[in-house]
Amino acid sequence: MTSPLAATDHLGDREAFSAFLTRLRTDRTENGAAWENGTLDAFLGALEAWVSDAPGWYANHGQDLPPQGDWTFFARALTAARIYE
Repeated sequence: MTSPLAATDHLGDREAFSAFLTRLRTDRTENGAAWENGTLDAFLGALEAWVSDAPGWYANHGQDLPPQGDWTFFARALTAARIYE
């Protein structure tokens, strides 16, 4: 299964992030059976764990954790997805 985001990809703006989300959703539609975290609860649990462990992922890939990111935008997007139609 190919990842919708390569380890070296950088999303520089909102449009690129939106396009990534489209690829992620397509991947779920086409390869959902291969996703280890197939329920929303499991997916959010894995998301929480990965965010906590992100410094290790970046270090293991020889990269620095981006010191600035709009974490509030990401949190707001996840929160809005609960009710947005």
